[in-house]
Amino acid sequence: MMGALRAPLRIAALGVLALIASCKGGSTLELAEERERMVRTQIEGRGVRDPRVLEALRAVPRHRFVPEHLWHAAYDDGPLPIGHGQTISQPYIVAVMTELLAPEPGDVVLDVGTGSGYQAAVLGRLVKQVHSIEIVPALAEQARARLAALGYANVEVITGDGWAGLPAHAPYDGILVAAAPPEVPQALLDQLAEGAKLVIPVGEWDQDLRVYERTAQGFGERTIFGVRFVPLVREPEVPGEE
Repeated sequence: MMGALRAPLRIAALGVLALIASCKGGSTLELAEERERMVRTQIEGRGVRDPRVLEALRAVPRHRFVPEHLWHAAYDDGPLPIGHGQTISQPYIVAVMTELLAPEPGDVVLDVGTGSGYQAAVLGRLVKQVHSIEIVPALAEQARARLAALGYANVEVITGDGWAGLPAHAPYDGILVAAAPPEVPQALLDQLAEGAKLVIPVGEWDQDLRVYERTAQGFGERTIFGVRFVPLVREPEVPGEE
C-alpha cells in the first residue's frame, strides 16, 4: 500500500518544484492576478484609459524589478526602494506618464533614469526601441541584466548623465524622465523630434509633472499635477572643462 502512495506524492512534489521554478523565470503569468488587480483598482480606476498602456502594465512583472524581499509589496499603491537612494515609481505614476507620452509602435524613445528598468520595460512593450540612461553604474548593470533575462531585446541601457540626454540617437519620438531636475534640461528639449513629447517632473521640494511638446513654432507646455520624485542626479562639472 505504501508503494502505491509514493508515485502520486512524487508527482505532486515535482509539480510544486516546477511551479517554484516557473516563478523564478520571466513568465508573464506569475502573479498575474495581482497585476490585474493593480491595473483595475490603481490605474484604470483612476482614469488611465489607453488600452495599450493598460495591457503593458498587465504584462510586465513588476515584482521582478524590486528586491526579492519586497516582492510581496510589488503591486501595492506606492513607490519602493531599489537601493542607491533610488526608487521604483508608484504604478499609477508610471501609467500616467506613459499615457501622456502617447507612444506608438514605431517610435524610438529615450527613458532618462533607468533605475530598476521597470519603466523601460513598459515602454519596451509599446515602441520599436527604448534607449534608457542611468547615472548609477550598479543600477545600470542590474537593469541591463534584468531586462535581458526577461527578453526585452529592444531596450538598451546606457550608463551616463541623463541631464545631457543621449544625442547619438536623437531626435526622439518621445522622452520620459523618472527623476526631477530643478529646471528642464535644455538638452532634452533639443533632442525631441517635431511633434514629440517630453514628460518630466520638475522642481526641488515643490514638484510638478509637466508635458512639453515640440512644434514648428517652439514648445508647448502644460502642468498635470504635483508629484514627488528623487532628484535627477548629474555629473559634477570639472573646472576648466567645457
